[in-house]
Amino acid sequence: MRVYLSVFGCALRRYSGYRAATAAGLFTNSVFGVINALVLLAVFAARPQINGYTAIDAVTQVYVAQALLGPVDVIGRPLALAERIRSGDVAVDLLRPAHPMAWFLAQDLGRAAFAVVFRSVPTFCVGLALFRLALPQEPARWAAAGLALLLAVLVSFTLRYLYALAGFWIGDARGVTALAGTVGPLCSGLVLPLVLFPDAVAGVLRALPWSAMVQVPAEIVLGKATLPGGTVLGGLAFQAAWAAALLALGALLTARAARRVAVQGG
Repeated sequence: MRVYLSVFGCALRRYSGYRAATAAGLFTNSVFGVINALVLLAVFAARPQINGYTAIDAVTQVYVAQALLGPVDVIGRPLALAERIRSGDVAVDLLRPAHPMAWFLAQDLGRAAFAVVFRSVPTFCVGLALFRLALPQEPARWAAAGLALLLAVLVSFTLRYLYALAGFWIGDARGVTALAGTVGPLCSGLVLPLVLFPDAVAGVLRALPWSAMVQVPAEIVLGKATLPGGTVLGGLAFQAAWAAALLALGALLTARAARRVAVQGG
């Protein structure tokens, strides 16, 4: 555990050094939040309620999504593992007395912790200053929103870890990552709340793991009955189930990939 805490701390210090990039990300999130919010306000001006969502709900989801964009990394930017597989440096990772998935998870949690404080909170405050947002009224729902954030980070990490692992079989995972950069924002509720899709399409998208990164956390903040199971606990259970399934799949594929490297003499 001490090793992983050290990795977490190193990642936290590393990302704290990128002040200009952090400021640029905060500015981008804030601007895109305003643009998305104004578009949705125009939509709801024509139709005040859509599948249980009001204009205030939609704008709140916009800023929840923008706040999540930093720590959750919905766009699916690649882990360092992807390049290490391509270059062959992953052989060093496999020799460490630590599981590769746990090592990169600790790194990603350090990155996410920094992003929550220096990107998520300021971005959401911009939304509060510019628009009327629907905030949880009960402390328990704030706590549930915090847990949903952690589970969203886990789901995001496991998906990006699996994208990187594809490099063991196809040599270069950049194509997978590029495709994920399109699929993730669309299927997660980042581009549009999933309630705005046709019911049949929304039902499919809600069942996929990407919805656990934005749509479910946003609905937990809003306290919507459209959550899996119709409750906050159902939404958290949905996220936890996907996180556990993807972590188990990642561990299984890591073990197979390590044997593959050994067979190839890497």
